Amino acid sequence: MSAASPASPTSPSTPAPARRVIVSHRLPLRAAVDAASPFGFSFTVDSDTVAYQLRSGLPAGAPVLHIGTLPPPATEAASDELCNYLLANFSCLPVYLPADLHRRFYHGYCKHYLWPLLHYLLPLTPSSLGGLPFDRALYHSFLSANRAFADRLTEVLSPDDDLVWIHDYHLLALPTFLRKRFPRAKVGFFLHSPFPSSEIFRTIPVREDLLRALLNADLVGFHTFDYARHFLSACSRLLGLDYQSKRGYIGIEYYGRTVTVKILPVGIDMGQLRSVVSAPETGDLVRQLTESYKGRRLMVGVDDVDLFKGIGLKFLAMEQLLVEHPELRGAAVLVQIANPARSEGRDIQEVQGEARAISARVNARFGTPGYTPIVLIDRAVSVHEKAAYYAAAECCVVSAVRDGLNRIPYIYTVCRQESTGLDDAPKRSVIVLSEFVGCSPSLSGAIRVNPWSVESMAEAMNAALRMPEPEQRLRHEKHYKYVSTHDVAYWAKSFDQDLQRACKDHFSRRHWGIGFGMSFKVVALGPNFRRLSVDHIVPSYRKSDNRLILLDYDGTVMPEGSIDKAPSNEVISVLNRLCEDPKNRVFIVSGRGKDELGRWFAPCEKLGIAAEHGYFTRWSRDSAWETCGLAVDFDWKKTAEPVMRLYTEATDGSIIEHKESALVWHHDEADPDFGSCQAKELLDHLENVLANEPVVVKRGQHIVEVNPQGISKGVVVDNLLSSMVSRGKAPDFVLCIGDDRSDEDMFESIVCPSNSSVKLPASSEVFACTVGKKPSMAKYYLDDTVDVIKMLQGLANAPSQRPRQVQLRVSFEGSL
Repeated sequence: MSAASPASPTSPSTPAPARRVIVSHRLPLRAAVDAASPFGFSFTVDSDTVAYQLRSGLPAGAPVLHIGTLPPPATEAASDELCNYLLANFSCLPVYLPADLHRRFYHGYCKHYLWPLLHYLLPLTPSSLGGLPFDRALYHSFLSANRAFADRLTEVLSPDDDLVWIHDYHLLALPTFLRKRFPRAKVGFFLHSPFPSSEIFRTIPVREDLLRALLNADLVGFHTFDYARHFLSACSRLLGLDYQSKRGYIGIEYYGRTVTVKILPVGIDMGQLRSVVSAPETGDLVRQLTESYKGRRLMVGVDDVDLFKGIGLKFLAMEQLLVEHPELRGAAVLVQIANPARSEGRDIQEVQGEARAISARVNARFGTPGYTPIVLIDRAVSVHEKAAYYAAAECCVVSAVRDGLNRIPYIYTVCRQESTGLDDAPKRSVIVLSEFVGCSPSLSGAIRVNPWSVESMAEAMNAALRMPEPEQRLRHEKHYKYVSTHDVAYWAKSFDQDLQRACKDHFSRRHWGIGFGMSFKVVALGPNFRRLSVDHIVPSYRKSDNRLILLDYDGTVMPEGSIDKAPSNEVISVLNRLCEDPKNRVFIVSGRGKDELGRWFAPCEKLGIAAEHGYFTRWSRDSAWETCGLAVDFDWKKTAEPVMRLYTEATDGSIIEHKESALVWHHDEADPDFGSCQAKELLDHLENVLANEPVVVKRGQHIVEVNPQGISKGVVVDNLLSSMVSRGKAPDFVLCIGDDRSDEDMFESIVCPSNSSVKLPASSEVFACTVGKKPSMAKYYLDDTVDVIKMLQGLANAPSQRPRQVQLRVSFEGSL
């Protein structure tokens, strides 16, 4: 291998860019029957596909590999020779699916169940137009197809280096299959269709599986904030996951991993489109169309033939326009180009039949010799002819009732700007755009309409045709500036950079896979964060003489979901056994009230309890309750309680818990989104009205709590340690187990001695342990409350280490 020249783009000191693996249902290729080819088909690049166009935004010199199925009609042309040919000539690696599996996967589950549902069409009956009811067998075919994609990726993927970018709903399950095989794989997923509201999405019987699959990616992309918001809401309502926004990025904490959510619509390929528009062939067609429609007001619509493009509604609006504005009869023309359908079925035939019937009726009613109000073109149309229609039309109408990836308005804007077949007058254009289309938020100069309202559509079309030219130019300039700067290269570069950022911590964490099937997930933890085992802790336990064991209650020894919150006989038994050892000081440290905890743990004579986050403490059942020693005035409750009562009345499912030292507003039984929103408002409200009071307002897991200043579980730990040290029994073994934010204060007190007022002996063994695999100040974790009880039982069964004693047995035989 020869040395690189100075002009070489990659020098020895600069590592080559990582390979990008682009995974989509179809490879970005066109196939044509070719008897002369050894494969029976000839292949060319399909430059109209997003999967190919995005290459322009990837780092220079980065190798790109495409993975997907072969395009029709070559779908079943499977052979190793063809695979090698496509890999060598197009950097494409085909996934071979048997014809029946592909039909069930694509035309069955994807196009006739999942795709309609993502567009808000529920399969209410088996005969529902376009939507099939959920079929478990079709879902298994969907999983089998996704698994085949994972198999192909497994053959070629370098998980430590490659970045994988998966496209669209056909491959929703792929991140799970990929993560199961490569826990550290760098995976991005972009959904090109809408993501429906959680009320629609939750009707899917396998809804949790699909959500977990998306969460197995590192970066999940959507066209609009609405789609992202619906996804976040579904995660909250179905999986109990919250999101955080930090420095402009939205992230979901998922088993130690942060799944980033990105919002950015796909742009167009400016270079490719400019080459089409500037082609002489396009210019000639523009001049012909301008001449053909001279004296007419030309509007254009270009849509795929499917249920959601609203072609019939557009034609009805055109009819309404001509009814209400007779002066436009003989002048206004709507040219509708109907792209070939991407799927098959009765629904497609009905859409085509409806469009033809309405257009025929309108043309019969308002048409005259030489004038056809609606020109329906349902044949194959070349890119040059489409560009010519865009350039010649003064208005573009997009009436989709629900659509994700729709770049028609972008293409129209560029064609109007770049066309050479028009005069040199300042460029102008008007867009009538459905508010339910993914690109709608980015085109603020468009006339946005509700396509379901035929009257509103007709009025918008009239407004577009009557708009003054200066206003048309201003709107056009605004759109062109956005479209030309936010092209597909900008989108791809932005997504690629965010994917690298989302994966930057992969090698600084340890990864474990847990769960089976579609419930599989990866837990990512810091290098020093490990599971606490009985074998690891028992040696330290045995050799110690003064032990302090601190246990949270809810979520630690008592499962969160339990209806009966009282401790079980098993919990009472293990606590009593630990307390019987004179070397142990065992404390329950909880936010619950002292009366409740005292009643529940009455059978535990030697158990210490710190109630209400340490405001009340007692060392054993028979000792008196001690307060924290702070001089506290509780007059603030008179201010806080009416505010909490106001939010309780307004939030169904919320309650107020009255403690002697605190007030707590619980919203765990309320609607997740509304409860969270109300909690935020309540937090702000209480902070304002209690600004001059000696209290702290905190938000926790489904709660808003008001406590006196200086009260926390961390202070409890400091006080207990101080008391033990003052008695000459400084602990040489500390075990602290908790599960939520308030327990992090305890962990900080024992893990970070510099932050504590009490110094433990240097020889002390400290075990801070959180429940659940999640980021924490603790260095250890246990999976759940069952693991906690097993750990405590292991300690109770471990006898203390005592000096070995020699027993002398003397035997006297005979008699004196």
